[in-house]
Amino acid sequence: MWKTDRLPPATLARLLRARDRLHDAPAEAPTIAALAAEVRLSRAHFLRSFVRAFGVTPHDYLTEVRLDLAKRALARGASVTETCLDAGFSSLGSFSSLFTRRVGVAPRDWQRRVRTVLPSAELWPAIWIPGCFLARHAPSTFGEALFGRRG
Repeated sequence: MWKTDRLPPATLARLLRARDRLHDAPAEAPTIAALAAEVRLSRAHFLRSFVRAFGVTPHDYLTEVRLDLAKRALARGASVTETCLDAGFSSLGSFSSLFTRRVGVAPRDWQRRVRTVLPSAELWPAIWIPGCFLARHAPSTFGEALFGRRG
């Protein structure tokens, strides 16, 4: 939940630039101090304002961006080790533990589930689309494959 009504527009614009920077290269994300300096805010003001605007710390936001990147890589068929390193995590054990805590299943199990539901590489991007939308708007054969019935 965004609480941007309490932030001056100039500060919000700076925070949006910082957030975009976290999306640009999540594996090589800058430190909090560097990010704050880049958007010309003090470190403390940057942290408080970021939490006020986005509801989480920059570190937690970056972690979610990296986990989303990891899910996409796993859906494409990348190994867990490759995914861990490409997403910017430095420890395979820590990555697997964090992924399991946040997603609810281990990375390899998540990958198996995704590839079972959507076995064709062309369909993998559909994992990010809600099933109810796909059932309603996708060709009937896709609905049959996904839900075992005609769309």
